[in-house]
Amino acid sequence: KIPERAKKSSSVFQHTREKIFIDLDQPRNPLQQPSPHDRRAKSPPHRDLARRIPAKMDPDELYTCRSQFWLGHYDLCLDEAKSIARRPMSAQLKAEREEFILRALLAKGQVDKVVRDAASLSSPGAKAIGLRATYESSPDDEAARTSAVESLQSMLADPENSSSTSLQLTAAHVFLRHGMVREALQCVHHGSTMEHLSLTVQIYLRIDRIDLAREQLALMRQGDEDSVLTQLAGAYVDVASGRSGASDAVHALASLSEQYGPSLSLMNATACAHMASGSMDKAWAALEEAAAMEGGSNDADTLINTVVCKRHLGKGDSEIEPLLARLRAGHASNPFVQGLVRVEGAFEREALKYRAESVA
Repeated sequence: KIPERAKKSSSVFQHTREKIFIDLDQPRNPLQQPSPHDRRAKSPPHRDLARRIPAKMDPDELYTCRSQFWLGHYDLCLDEAKSIARRPMSAQLKAEREEFILRALLAKGQVDKVVRDAASLSSPGAKAIGLRATYESSPDDEAARTSAVESLQSMLADPENSSSTSLQLTAAHVFLRHGMVREALQCVHHGSTMEHLSLTVQIYLRIDRIDLAREQLALMRQGDEDSVLTQLAGAYVDVASGRSGASDAVHALASLSEQYGPSLSLMNATACAHMASGSMDKAWAALEEAAAMEGGSNDADTLINTVVCKRHLGKGDSEIEPLLARLRAGHASNPFVQGLVRVEGAFEREALKYRAESVA
């Protein structure tokens, strides 16, 4: 017999879960609220998965460019984008090529160049990348960051721009950095493109909904099982599954590294997979390889993963504190650093109470 209290708890949970789904089932404009009479809001969007599978894309002029970017080979992405510049292609592909150039430059930290180049382009996606560059270049200027977020929201609310999948994707990335997880999910949860589905997987993993992440991964595999994005998303889900799936993630990431070459992002993902499997020595080896790459010694992800790995290896504060100091100095706006500052501040406030009591 189920206790009445348990029944009520289950009912509340189900109502809350359904409400989340209803809130997320937005019209095409991510910021527009659904009408009370909108039939789509009566059932969770994830129940009808087949309608959300992106059509499998045949290889086109940007196939290699996209893959290199997704794998973290930003220099190779830029080289490929330049080599195909004079090839005949549709206006849509030309705009996408320009956007991948901007995204690769931004990933390399060339923020000022991205802002200048984006200002000379007319596509909503390029304008959005320029706003993202402005956001990321203003870690200590909250007004500038808020302005960039508001500008993206205005673009999404404009009917002329709201259907741009590139705009939606970039806005989702900025909203995530700004702590607006629901708004980020609203931008991409329809799964219009493989990149949208991939980011949706990452968002669900971030909010500890691995069940929903697996649903999105299933859509990606139905859309294009061989895509680099699908393989990466599968590795992320496997790592989040814990020790049981970590070995599969290690195998998938090793295959990508062998096929395309190692990169900072691949080595960090591999280190996380090894840590999830309990193989700290192998994780350390992957992080050493990442640190030896160009820009790796001061890369935020590499530093953070190194801190975590060293803790698991039983290293003392004398080895870890210098890494944390480099993180605080060079990556103050990183969510890990901000969370660390909040926790340290809370600890200090509690410690003061006990010191005050001991004095009294």
